[in-house]
Amino acid sequence: MRGLTIRAKLILALSLILLTAFVVLSVVNYQTSRKSVRHEIMTSSLPLIRENIYSAIHGSLIQPILVSSTMANDAFLRTWARDGERDQQAIVQYLQDIRDRYDFFSVFFVSDKTNRYYHYEGVQKRISPEDDHDVWYYKFLGTGLDYQLDVDTDEVTGGILTIFMNHRLEDYDGRLLGVTGVGVRMDHVAELLRETQEKYDRRVYMVDGRGLVQAHSNLSLVERMNIRETEGIRSIADEILSNQGAPRNYEYDSSHGRVLLTASYVPELDWFLLVEQDEDAVLSTVRGNLARTLGGGLLATILVILVSVFAVDHFQKRLERMAVTDELTGVANRRRLDEQFEQARARHERDGTSFSIMLIDLDGFKLVNDRSGHLEGDRVLCSVAKLISKYIRPMDLVARWGGDEFMVLAESGLKQTGGMAERIRSAVERAQLQGADGSTLTLSAGVAEYRDGDTLDSLTCRADDALYLVKNSGRNAVGLARSDKADQAGDAGGGAADAGQNKNIE
Repeated sequence: MRGLTIRAKLILALSLILLTAFVVLSVVNYQTSRKSVRHEIMTSSLPLIRENIYSAIHGSLIQPILVSSTMANDAFLRTWARDGERDQQAIVQYLQDIRDRYDFFSVFFVSDKTNRYYHYEGVQKRISPEDDHDVWYYKFLGTGLDYQLDVDTDEVTGGILTIFMNHRLEDYDGRLLGVTGVGVRMDHVAELLRETQEKYDRRVYMVDGRGLVQAHSNLSLVERMNIRETEGIRSIADEILSNQGAPRNYEYDSSHGRVLLTASYVPELDWFLLVEQDEDAVLSTVRGNLARTLGGGLLATILVILVSVFAVDHFQKRLERMAVTDELTGVANRRRLDEQFEQARARHERDGTSFSIMLIDLDGFKLVNDRSGHLEGDRVLCSVAKLISKYIRPMDLVARWGGDEFMVLAESGLKQTGGMAERIRSAVERAQLQGADGSTLTLSAGVAEYRDGDTLDSLTCRADDALYLVKNSGRNAVGLARSDKADQAGDAGGGAADAGQNKNIE
């Protein structure tokens, strides 16, 4: 930092402030948006979707439950089973009528007395506890429940995965007659779940009290996937399955990121409905906004910095010019003259380069100010400054010395500088610069060449002496101060030599 200029420090500080502000505000905004989105998902979006899905699934599965319950209380079926199952065609027609009316995939009755499995397509078999396909019957009876949902393959239709609504059939005295019910193809439920997932962009599935998946859009996971054994969700599986009260929200970490989950118990099915949402998918929009904000902020920062650099450079150069420029005439001021003098003296000491100064004073300028006012005087000063600037070389410098005096620092010896002074004097005379009162202005100049050991003050003093003598000798002339060392012992005068209108100081 020590080696940096004030300009560089200013730009660096501005850049750090802007970048820090943009980054901090963007991150704070991202965190706020993230919390807001998560809160909205957990308290509104997921619960609302859960209820909509629950309604859809409830409507899809409750009807089969109600129909199986109606069959279990049907007087015909009770009477037919109690009276010895004499007319088998009557029960087949009964089951067929139920199927036609509700368009179920399967409609059946299993007699506890004869172990016959009646289907709407006829008598299919006699069930046996040794047959793996018939174990469901004995397990259901062992539960003592009135009805139960069971996901199994339908042996009659070649093993199609089916959700069966099994219901006990008892006579009027409460004696078991058998089990009746209907079946809904699992792919129908899977399609319902798939449509729901596509509509709401959420994962939806149902598990039983053991955590085993009973309904899923991916049929390969049904009866095979258990949330107690699945990475991520197994950490909260027991908590989910132990809650048969009000719906609750959960979170867990999976291999593909954070997952937000809502679960509710469906008492009619004795299953749990789970709705999941990947947090990353929801926050992708928020992260996109963060990236756009940071990108826009970076671009804005760069533009602000560029504008600031331009402004700083502009005003710095303007200040630098103002620091070394006379405000009225636009030529150099004393500060700039001091700098140029030191540089010229350094060159002289290094390689012996000669240089001189020319002190210029306007003749009769005080009268212009007194008679015509300061505005007119300022105009005249500006005109003279332009003429002087026109007749000096690029390596020379003209500065306003004060009032109506100018000084030229010329990289040349006494005679060359004197010749330049004479050309300037003649140009001003030819320009016929006039004040408002009609008076014509001229100028007088004193020229002195630098000698070893001179300061700007001592050099100016000699040029001023030459100018003083010119003023006393009639004005509108150029006076040259002697440059030999003998002049150091003399007073303001010395030996004299004339060259045209130039006047050497004697």
